[in-house]
Amino acid sequence: QVQLVESGGGLVQAGGSLRLSCAASGSIFSINAMGWYRQAPGKQRELVAAITSGGSTNYTDSVKGRFTISRDNAKNTVYLQMNSLKPEDTAVYYCHADIDLSWYQSGYDYWGQGTQVTVSS
Repeated sequence: QVQLVESGGGLVQAGGSLRLSCAASGSIFSINAMGWYRQAPGKQRELVAAITSGGSTNYTDSVKGRFTISRDNAKNTVYLQMNSLKPEDTAVYYCHADIDLSWYQSGYDYWGQGTQVTVSS
């Protein structure tokens, strides 16, 4: 059983910062890409940022220069540092991980429970 547990969401004023964390635990052989998605009310879930096991990153255009994704492979944890937050960043943020359960069980998708980020104007 694998779990992703998120923390760090909350309410912040525009221009402020938040740091999200997501720790993976359980029967994990290795973790490939990890990422953060978000879903605002009435909108589809979208990829915010992703990071490979080697540290390569990519971001959606709207957060480039403001958000930074990082990971600690020893702790099976991914972070999202969010600076200069805007009201349009308000959403539920979900952690995602592509996990290998063994050498022959690869590429399983796991999601966190979601954490609310609200940015007031």
